[in-house]
Amino acid sequence: MQLSEAVQKRIINLCKEQNITLNKLATNSVLSYSTVFSIFYGKSQSPKLVTLLHLCEGLGIELNEFFTDKLFKDVEED
Repeated sequence: MQLSEAVQKRIINLCKEQNITLNKLATNSVLSYSTVFSIFYGKSQSPKLVTLLHLCEGLGIELNEFFTDKLFKDVEED
């Protein structure tokens, strides 16, 4: 799996687990809706680390917790 796909799937899974909408995630993360939408739907292939940090804050998790998911075990470079 490509890294960008793993990031996208991880965000989708966390949103489902927490029953959170894209709009709510954008608000909680202090990011624009279009930024969150682009990552969520795979239009943004390489989001910046600071953007992922904001998303994690919006989801109430630590950045290291985001990457400890099994999705990232065997990722490939984009």
